[in-house]
Amino acid sequence: MQSNYIIGIDYGTDSCRALIVNLSGEEIASSVKYYPRWKQGLYCDQQKNQYRQHPLDYIESFEQAVKEALSKVPEGTAEKIVGMAFDTTGSTPVLTDTEGTPLALLDEFKDNPNAMFVLWKDHTAIKEAEEINRLCKEWEIDYTSYSGGIYSSEWVWSKMLHVLREDESIRKAAYSWTEHCDWMPALLTGKTKPEEMIRSRCAAGHKAMWNALWDGLPSEEFLTTLSPLLAGFRSHLFTETFPSDKKVGTLTAEWAERLGLPENTVVGVGAIDCHMGAVGAGIKPGTFVRVMGTSTCDVMVIPYKDIGDKLILGICGQVDGSVVPGMIGLEAGQAAFGDLYAWFKEVVAWPLTNILSQSSIINEDTKEKLIAETLDKIIPVLSEQAAKVNIEDSMILATDWFNGRRTPDANQLLKGTITGLTLGSTAPLVFRALVEATAFGSRSIVEHFIKNDIDIKEVIAIGGISLKSPFVMQTLSDVLNMPIKVAKSEQACALGACMFAAVAAGIYPDIEEAQKHIEQGFTKIYNPDPNRHIYYSNLYNTYLKIGKFSESII
Repeated sequence: MQSNYIIGIDYGTDSCRALIVNLSGEEIASSVKYYPRWKQGLYCDQQKNQYRQHPLDYIESFEQAVKEALSKVPEGTAEKIVGMAFDTTGSTPVLTDTEGTPLALLDEFKDNPNAMFVLWKDHTAIKEAEEINRLCKEWEIDYTSYSGGIYSSEWVWSKMLHVLREDESIRKAAYSWTEHCDWMPALLTGKTKPEEMIRSRCAAGHKAMWNALWDGLPSEEFLTTLSPLLAGFRSHLFTETFPSDKKVGTLTAEWAERLGLPENTVVGVGAIDCHMGAVGAGIKPGTFVRVMGTSTCDVMVIPYKDIGDKLILGICGQVDGSVVPGMIGLEAGQAAFGDLYAWFKEVVAWPLTNILSQSSIINEDTKEKLIAETLDKIIPVLSEQAAKVNIEDSMILATDWFNGRRTPDANQLLKGTITGLTLGSTAPLVFRALVEATAFGSRSIVEHFIKNDIDIKEVIAIGGISLKSPFVMQTLSDVLNMPIKVAKSEQACALGACMFAAVAAGIYPDIEEAQKHIEQGFTKIYNPDPNRHIYYSNLYNTYLKIGKFSESII
């Protein structure tokens, strides 16, 4: 058995990662491929909060990443791959035809953003989310009751309704929809027809208001009352969902040949990236896992006996089996984390990209190298300088709602704020305030869980920021007044996918056993400074006051 291997595929906001491990968790090879169309900024409009991704970006990057990873392994390894599983961003849905083909793969829609996957952070459907929330509160069943009581513009029904309203050509062609994490396993196993597609419990329970208590998705009457444009969609979708330890099928002959893998390679049920990442980091009851990337997702698991019938308002969802089968999965998070730092980088880099790029003083090659070098160093140098600031000299205060608020109490209408600026405010001081704001937003989530009697025994962080930014991590530890363990694996989400692939392939009986064998442990622990925590607690109270003011004026 130890000679077998598994592949975990992790789709992030800008790239696809393929990770090959053996059944002891040793990383054999990996590859990261960036989405070419996304990299060019195609199909997106930041001013409208529109973020769309072409399905070809997903297919091409996946195939390239798997092939490159396989090219790095010893000869004969590919024949010993027994399983594969996917995690993706979510909710990232797309409208399909009767065969389950994303409409952007049809010639007539190949350049239409409305025919593409609507990325998780697309906020064009704020109006539709508000309508869903109003109707849920009036309906005999509150379909948001297991989604924290508030439906989000980041989720599937609001997004699909918005696209249908916006584009008549899409309305005529659309038959069903699928989440990215469901489409990839379906594509590879040849099970793409909407009514036959195996659907992820993780994605459906959090984002589609699916629950076995009301026979699956919201009723046809509810959906058509919301909008006649949704008529018929429910019957073209699903009633059952499955946790990610289950098997979807095996590779088709076509995909086995394209990838260079055996046809009997098992493909597991997909999931949202942060949930598989939490499993990859070793989540168990009492563990609060922070998946820290462009946004954050905070994930916990609770045994049935500990949560009973309790519903937790203000979070993103609580779903049976969404993280670890046999437990209730809880999800919360921030709508902008690394994205907030990236925004500030773009602000301070404006002269580089708009003035220096047009300069005639230096040649094009030198210009490009100078701009690239500076862009690469902006965040590291800002972090270095911000860390040197005496904490008592940090008088600027910000809120972290630059992409709206996800938790507690989702509200995509909220905007970020920066206050306390003076003529002496420097870029490192502003950057420090933004880092502190993201830490304060994290604390509000932790306090929300604790207020709802959810026991947090340890905090684990995964993702690029946790591994690359000591300043951010130490600030977070100081604000929370909690030690933070950083998972060793750079690809914790893909590692979690490997664990699920191993269970789906029948190698291990359950996720807990897979974790014992494949988990990689931690690379560092950040411990809080008690004096800094006292100071930050005072700032945090002011952060809450500024937040209340910001909410009062929208």
